[in-house]
Amino acid sequence: MFKPKLLTILPELTPDRVMKDVVAGIMVGIVALPLAVAFAIASGVSPEKGLISAVIGGFLVSFLGGSRVQIGGPTGAFIVILYGIVQQYGINGLMLATIMSGVILMIMGFAQIGSLIKFIPYPVIVGFTSGIAVIIFSGQLKDFFGLTIKSVPGDFIGKWDAYAHNLHTFDLSSFMIGMIALLIIIFWPKISRKVPGSLIAIIVSTVMVQYFHLHVATIESRFGEIPSMIPSPSLPWFDFATIRQLIMPATTIALLGAIEALLSAVVADGMIGSRHKSNMELIAQGVANIITPIFGGIPVTGAIARTATNIKNGGRTPIAGIVHAITLLLIMLLFGRWAKLIPMPALAAILIIVAWNMSEIKVFQQLLKSPKSDVIVLLTTFGLTVIFDLTLAIEVGMLLSVVLFMQRMAGLTNVGIVTNELTDQEEEDDPNTIVTRKVPEGVEVFEISGPFFFGAASKFKDAMHIVEKLPKVRIIRMRKVLSIDATGLNMMKELLNDCKKPGTKLILSGVHAQPLFALQQYGLYDDIGEENIFGNIDDALDRAREIIGQPKLGRQVNFVPTVEREKR
Repeated sequence: MFKPKLLTILPELTPDRVMKDVVAGIMVGIVALPLAVAFAIASGVSPEKGLISAVIGGFLVSFLGGSRVQIGGPTGAFIVILYGIVQQYGINGLMLATIMSGVILMIMGFAQIGSLIKFIPYPVIVGFTSGIAVIIFSGQLKDFFGLTIKSVPGDFIGKWDAYAHNLHTFDLSSFMIGMIALLIIIFWPKISRKVPGSLIAIIVSTVMVQYFHLHVATIESRFGEIPSMIPSPSLPWFDFATIRQLIMPATTIALLGAIEALLSAVVADGMIGSRHKSNMELIAQGVANIITPIFGGIPVTGAIARTATNIKNGGRTPIAGIVHAITLLLIMLLFGRWAKLIPMPALAAILIIVAWNMSEIKVFQQLLKSPKSDVIVLLTTFGLTVIFDLTLAIEVGMLLSVVLFMQRMAGLTNVGIVTNELTDQEEEDDPNTIVTRKVPEGVEVFEISGPFFFGAASKFKDAMHIVEKLPKVRIIRMRKVLSIDATGLNMMKELLNDCKKPGTKLILSGVHAQPLFALQQYGLYDDIGEENIFGNIDDALDRAREIIGQPKLGRQVNFVPTVEREKR
């Protein structure tokens, strides 16, 4: 039960498989470089702490984790809480809170409650995620516009008040560098998706500042030299009074880390047809957050964008995540001294894009059309996150989660699906897993597991943007989705619309009675087409082969509306 995924897949490792994972790991390491630096600075610490976290934390998450493809490192979700801890307790307090969060994560894993995380209502997750995005965006305006402010207040209202009173310090050079970096990040994917736009933005902006001798704030002018080595381990000073004060911030870090990591793992499962071990994943996250701060790092968790990049570049085992960490270490050792020249407005531009991606505006708008109880939960969590603080939002959000969880359990008639979702069953035990099927080139298969975690589909849709070539056919497996709500239907409609634009055909597999009826009522059944809805994955794959002009491998059976379960 507590065996790392790396040990379970050792028999699968072949020279060809390892080489593909090495290439994927190198690509992810390049993608992670600017993000690690930006997240550290936004969290109120020096830039090398972000690199240390990505190296040590990323290695431990892959080496000990319960997912095949999870990439660990610092993420935007932590910025708000870390900045507040640094302002109030200093670096020593941040180290202590991170270690405490690691202990909490390990306790959660060994207590086998990892699977319970997926039962947190999606409005709660979207509420504080969108709130974090607003705060991250607000925190970047000082550097993006080059405003001269000695100390930016930590609270949301205080920040905007400080900006309003210091607009006269606006710096045109900083704004131009920030805008150029922003435009590069936005439009670079139209040129190439292999090399991240954020890296190109940093290179171009750095060259411009140095070549034209622009008076723009850089990492060097703000933080000085960046060490090109991993520091010696050291333990933080602590007393029991400080530990008591840091219990809630540490719990917030642990919950955020658990939610981000398991959400990323679920999305990755759907993309590669695997199944992660949620409790082992939490234990790995806990170990990473205990060890990383001892070397000067900050909290780490699973990163959805980097994990999707890993998958899209061919990564299928933890070897890729380990190589990603080694790649970052080599970059830090060999080229770290050049990082001091990076302009602060360029890093602000990167974080503005991160905030935009985190905001989930479309999902937020969809949830506003949900039942009133969900809308209240969404707005309450969002408002508390933005106006007050994330710790309070997490406390109230978890309380609301418990209430809604009990309400939904009271009305649930199928206990079997819940029991299944609470286990860490290996994908190898499932004869219907996609890894036992031959998926044609140009066809992508994504599986949605469980009725309560359908919100992962929105993350899947975001992850699909990280791809060099769009698929000809996209198959959505729904064999484990016994029910679907308005949020799920809206997301399915968006997926269908996204497929129509590039001419990708959408196929559904394993649709149960309630989702089928809901699709008919919502008008999606006819839009998708009866010929593209099947009772099992084999017929769905045959339909995909027909679309792309390949011979079928099995007998195609017309869809039967009364299908109860995928038999094959």
